[in-house]
Amino acid sequence: MKAKENKQTLSQSKQRRGVKRKLMSRLAAAKSHEHEREQGGKGLAFMILPFLPASNLFFPVGFVIAERVLYMPSMGFCILVGYGFHLLSERWSRKMTWCCLGVLLLTHSIKTYNRNADWESEYSIFMSGLKVNQRNAKLFNNVGHALESEGRFEEALQFFHKAVSVQEDDVGAHINVGRTYNHLKMFKEAEQAYLKAKSLLPKAKPGESYQARIAPNHLNVFLNLANLISKNATRLEEADLLYRQAISMRSDYTQAYINRGDILIKLNRTKEAQEVYERALLYDSTNPDIYYNLGVVFLEQGKASQALAYLDKALEFDPEHEQALLNSAILLQELGRPELRKIARERLLKLLAKDETNERVHFNLGMLAMDDRNTDEAENWFRRAVHLKQDFRSALFNLALLLADDHRPLEAAPFLNQLVKYHPDHIKGLILLGDIYINNIKDLDAAENCYKRILQLDAINIQGLHNLCVVYVERGKLLQAQDCLSHAHELAPGEEYIGRHLQIVQTRINRLRQSPDGSREKEIAFADYDPQEFGGRAGRTLSSDSVDLLPSLGNSIVNSNSEEPSGQEGDLPKEDADVPFGYANKKKTVLPHQQLEPQAAQLPADDDPVFLESDNTNTPQTFAATVGDSIAHDSKHHRTDGSSSGKHAPTAVHRDDGVPSMKRADVSHPPSDGSLHHAHPAQQHLHRPKTIGQDLDDPSSGMS
Repeated sequence: MKAKENKQTLSQSKQRRGVKRKLMSRLAAAKSHEHEREQGGKGLAFMILPFLPASNLFFPVGFVIAERVLYMPSMGFCILVGYGFHLLSERWSRKMTWCCLGVLLLTHSIKTYNRNADWESEYSIFMSGLKVNQRNAKLFNNVGHALESEGRFEEALQFFHKAVSVQEDDVGAHINVGRTYNHLKMFKEAEQAYLKAKSLLPKAKPGESYQARIAPNHLNVFLNLANLISKNATRLEEADLLYRQAISMRSDYTQAYINRGDILIKLNRTKEAQEVYERALLYDSTNPDIYYNLGVVFLEQGKASQALAYLDKALEFDPEHEQALLNSAILLQELGRPELRKIARERLLKLLAKDETNERVHFNLGMLAMDDRNTDEAENWFRRAVHLKQDFRSALFNLALLLADDHRPLEAAPFLNQLVKYHPDHIKGLILLGDIYINNIKDLDAAENCYKRILQLDAINIQGLHNLCVVYVERGKLLQAQDCLSHAHELAPGEEYIGRHLQIVQTRINRLRQSPDGSREKEIAFADYDPQEFGGRAGRTLSSDSVDLLPSLGNSIVNSNSEEPSGQEGDLPKEDADVPFGYANKKKTVLPHQQLEPQAAQLPADDDPVFLESDNTNTPQTFAATVGDSIAHDSKHHRTDGSSSGKHAPTAVHRDDGVPSMKRADVSHPPSDGSLHHAHPAQQHLHRPKTIGQDLDDPSSGMS
């Protein structure tokens, strides 16, 4: 009985433990399911909630769905995938569950692979956004920027116009339209677009800071518009007003200060430009462009030492500043001290290491070599400059001049022909070429064409006129030569050599008139005479007393290959203190048997490099005037290409509108050129365009 009771007790105890285990198991299972459901809920929340603000489902938010707003939803999706895998593994076989997971991973991998093609370029990624949403102005702007960076301006303009049509009050889109028109040289349309953008800027309200109400990028419309209208020299004051407006809206707007300083330099208000740049330094004391521009201002004011100090300061903050390197090197060269020329050479070589295709660097290295009297090295540098830029005006001229001075005129002729091909108005090049045609190639027709071209460009160019007279004498056309020399003597009565040449020709004419008819020389002298070419002066003769004083010339003019030596000429002046950059020689060519009188140094007639004199003064001279035979004029010699007169200094660095990493095509000016022996600070407007307005949208917006 007792044993039976114990047995029942044990049985009941086992049943209770079994029930308890079942309850615990069910409770654990319930808790497990609850935890799993909780994880599933978290995954769902991670996927949905961060996605809703960017979904544009309830209201437009200004940008489309992008990868950067899907990071947290992607985390939630991964949690749901894990939760689903667990549930399926409880109901299905493990093999089936893994197959489903594999299919899911495969399909998403394929989709990711296809998406990578959209990220191939900026253009492709932004175009993929347009496939999703074509009502977003930022997307159209971004596609336009991508095309603009590739130089496809016509296509870019279409997308910028679409951005304007989608959002007409988008200031940035109108600026983009204007900038693209500017690239396309459609300046009137560009100005209209900028003015439209300017009209959309918020108006000032009393008691409220205007600076806080306008986006900083939108201020670029003032700079872009001013940069555009400043291309018209008559609208510089208008451009200055726009820069002042931009500065009044934002006092620390250094770009506006820099551009305004450039305008003031063009207006010859260098003192104001100096004050503007010094004010800009208060807001940005480490900006190398500002120091460079101050150096330019002091160059304009003729203060070379201060200019060099500021150029060196610019290099202190930016050792790679190209304009400062180039112009400081030329300025150091101009100081004429050998130790400074060494520094100049180092700076030019540094520029050359950065860009071997910069023809200006090659040219100025050639100028340094000439200062060191290393003509072989100079020739090499000049040839490289011409190779890089076939129409490099002063490199062509100086190379030809070097070769001619080195008694290699036939090598110089091709470079002179190349020079006048690209620059048919280069007077000194035409004179040198004509001289080579007369004295070396013996092509009087070509020489005559050169000198007549000079007189078309400058009717009172004495050097060209005198050398044309030489051609007539060489041809034996003495009546025409007399007219020509009479005209030259009237234009330059102070030039004694012209008077002497005129007397000699008149003496020859008088003797031919007294000679028997039928001689070949007499027929040529009076044939094809055009009395209207120089005003019909052939009938005028000098007085008999003057004629009697002339030496006997014999029966003919000595040709250019005559063995009769001319007299010694005076030494070439080393350097005239009154000539700022270079000197002129006076290598007069004389009539045969005429003693050459030393002439004083004269300034060249225009602003091209001066002519060098050959060291060989015993060479027989022809009647033709050499290239050094110029008449003094009141013009300053400087290192330019001959397109303007007077001293012309480099402009300030100019921040300009443009595409990222691109320079505006129309800001380039003639490169710094110079005389064969003397350098001059880069006489040009040197611009370094900045990417103003390149991306006027919020860089964090759109699909970027």
